[in-house]
Amino acid sequence: MTLVASAAMIDPLTRWAEYGEKPDFTGLLSFAGQRYTEDPDELAGVDVAIVGAATDDLVSDRPGTRFGPRAIRAAGCPPGRHLGAGIDAFTSLAIVDYGDAPVVPGDPLASHEAIERTVGEVVAAGAIPVILGGDHSIAEPDIRAVAAKHGAVGLIHFDAHADTATEVYGVARSHGTAMYRLVEQGAVDPARYVQIGLRGYWPGEREFTWQRERGITTLFMDDIRTLSIEEVVVRTVGIVGRGPVFLSIDIDVLDPSVAPGTGTPEPGGLGAAELMWAVRTLASQLQVVGAELVEVVPTAIGSADITALAGDRIVRELLTGIALRREGGER
Repeated sequence: MTLVASAAMIDPLTRWAEYGEKPDFTGLLSFAGQRYTEDPDELAGVDVAIVGAATDDLVSDRPGTRFGPRAIRAAGCPPGRHLGAGIDAFTSLAIVDYGDAPVVPGDPLASHEAIERTVGEVVAAGAIPVILGGDHSIAEPDIRAVAAKHGAVGLIHFDAHADTATEVYGVARSHGTAMYRLVEQGAVDPARYVQIGLRGYWPGEREFTWQRERGITTLFMDDIRTLSIEEVVVRTVGIVGRGPVFLSIDIDVLDPSVAPGTGTPEPGGLGAAELMWAVRTLASQLQVVGAELVEVVPTAIGSADITALAGDRIVRELLTGIALRREGGER
């Protein structure tokens, strides 16, 4: 879908228009070279808006994911037809890069307010926000902004960790507490909340008891190996069902051999192909009203950063799934 150019919308392709695409390493940095705007009035008619949330003040271990949004954009490539799905999401959907939320380093409350406000502008325009993090604490403002319009949403949460602690090192607001807080705030329907890929040694029994009491579904990596990723997706669709759904993807759900650039890596995770297929399939079958890709810590430049590259491709699979659903006549 083509957007009409305006004074407030910048098209990074303009100087390379005669070629139909531009090199990844040139021009304005936007997701997949898409048009860029920071003007909410320019969101009219947009299907999906990419938003950066460049904050990592609430991590408990290795920092650096504040540089994630820029790295994911830089690791991308020009848009094109998905060879497996047979569709170009960037042609089928009106997609813009809405820039970064005006986060304030050292002030996580102000940053979260800015993220919620910026994501809310996308939601108010009727577009789907896709947020590039940033640490996983941004799930709180991201999902709150979506729930403000849609009510309590279903949640599909790919992660090595549950993020349902009440506190981390005595701190209630953390990248390890966001999902607990969202359920308690009523922004997430726990009966429609599925965790996929959990493994390792954290959190403890108290957190999992809380989850069971609220009806949250947890599918560990051992479950994926036993059932297959295909069966996990089928079960997830059945649990989440009809209604608005948010996809939250922590890059550490991937095995560190595939995604070493993250703050709390855990061996034994998903492969990139498994996750990409799962995200595309879920987005093609469910009413996705928002999504986020978080916890990328850059380790190289451009597509040499394999973690950021995986992040870019995961988002593209998400967009492809949304496009497939729209092509089938559903929104």
